[in-house]
Amino acid sequence: MATPRAAWKGFMKVGSVSCGVKIIGAVSEAEKVHFRILNRKDGLPVKSAYLDEETGDTVEAAEQVKGYEVEKGEFIHIEPDEIKKLKMVSQHTLEIGEFVPAAEIDARYLEKPYYLVPADAPSTEAFAVIRDAMARKKVAARSCVVLYQRGREVLIQPLGKGMLMTELRNHNEVVAADAVFEGLKARKVDPEMLEIAQLLIDKKPAKFDPSKFDDTYEKALVAMIEAKRKGKKPPKPAPEPKTNVINLADVLRKSLAQEGGKAPSKKPRTAPKRKSA
Repeated sequence: MATPRAAWKGFMKVGSVSCGVKIIGAVSEAEKVHFRILNRKDGLPVKSAYLDEETGDTVEAAEQVKGYEVEKGEFIHIEPDEIKKLKMVSQHTLEIGEFVPAAEIDARYLEKPYYLVPADAPSTEAFAVIRDAMARKKVAARSCVVLYQRGREVLIQPLGKGMLMTELRNHNEVVAADAVFEGLKARKVDPEMLEIAQLLIDKKPAKFDPSKFDDTYEKALVAMIEAKRKGKKPPKPAPEPKTNVINLADVLRKSLAQEGGKAPSKKPRTAPKRKSA
């Protein structure tokens, strides 16, 4: 299998220690189902084009230029050469500014993963020392890098023989949890139902193994395409699950029994004490 092409090559620097590194994409969508847009009349593929908003004429690539809207309908032209002249340290160097405890990483900010590996043989020793020191201290490094002409905040963590570099979302891109959970009222959970739910969880232990993930939507999509190709009827849609829970405790007990577990015996409810006259 050919080695994937590097998306970036440069240096990783921690204090006075530096080593050559390269960044390689960690995800691929090659196995996903992809559609082409066709002309319904003749069944031939169509291609996208940029049109002038006023005249409706096609604007060829040579006549296109990036623009930043400063006022309504007023744009500043930004030429490709002007963007290339923006010299930044992060274009060529992953300078480690700080280390954060791995346990404090907020998964909401993690976006796109890349592999980070030594760029050449002379860089392997320094790379391994930095990686192993981070692993022992259980920390991740925060840095920034220019990828595809844009500066990106990244997080770097040890991963096996190499490292994992993950693009981070900006703080203003993440919706605050308080804004979503604000309307949720505090509710006291019945201890008996909580105990049954915990027993049910204990009956379904597993290790995090992405190789066992099942993309049911992708499978259904492939099955539908195969049926249409062979002139057969498409598969029947899955029935919608029932959601109205009448008695949560009974449903929990039934679920636990199906997993071979035994629910604790029902505790008699004590009648409330009457106040003396």
